[in-house]
Amino acid sequence: MESIYHKLAELETSGENAALCTVVNTSGSTPRKTGAKMIVLSNRRIFGSVGGGELEMRVIDQAVDVIEKKKPAIFRHTLLHDHGMCCGGTVEIFIEPVVKRKKLFVFGAGHIGKALAGFAAALDFAVSIIDGRDEVFDHWDSSNITTIQKKHKIAIKELQFDPDTFVAVITHNHAYDREIVAQCATLPHAYLGMIGSMRKVEMAKKSFRAGKLLTEKQMEGIDWPMGVNIKVQTPEEIAISILAKLIDVRSGEV
Repeated sequence: MESIYHKLAELETSGENAALCTVVNTSGSTPRKTGAKMIVLSNRRIFGSVGGGELEMRVIDQAVDVIEKKKPAIFRHTLLHDHGMCCGGTVEIFIEPVVKRKKLFVFGAGHIGKALAGFAAALDFAVSIIDGRDEVFDHWDSSNITTIQKKHKIAIKELQFDPDTFVAVITHNHAYDREIVAQCATLPHAYLGMIGSMRKVEMAKKSFRAGKLLTEKQMEGIDWPMGVNIKVQTPEEIAISILAKLIDVRSGEV
């Protein structure tokens, strides 16, 4: 039988919304004791148990609410008074949303892109790095990173974008950057950023307005110039400034 921990690991990467319910305190007679766990999916399917009966039905309701609000909470149940359960004890259950690994698409496998991909993978992003140039990934340790050697126009059509997707645009070509941003801004995402100077950003905005490619609202949602505004010089330092922004956005979504 699959353990609840294997199920949690599966949910971290599957993208399915869920909550983990854990019995954290009991008193008197209760069907399950401290440490009992149950996973509740957004469609109300469950894995594991915190006691069955009316208690469990109410916990499922509370878990679905936690999933929607993305906020953990502790719930106290007096079994006889709240649920008519004759065992009569009291149970406290901590319910927390299962935090999914966020996908990060890094467009551009130059020095900054590779540094960002490595740092982000180490901090639990599910990283894919995309670049169509020949030999761009040769002799590079891409452990825990998915490398996609394809032109960006093809890759974007094949990648799976969703509201939890992070996108960092760092190619070697300004025109490519604009093309990628224009396409990705219309797709579901949690974060979209483009590297560059203020002049590069203003030129991109001017191009988008002239071609009516993006609305003002869509452009307001882009992080450009990308990253946290700190004094940086090396590719690794620039990557860290970008990663800091990604972490900040990710933390605010939980």
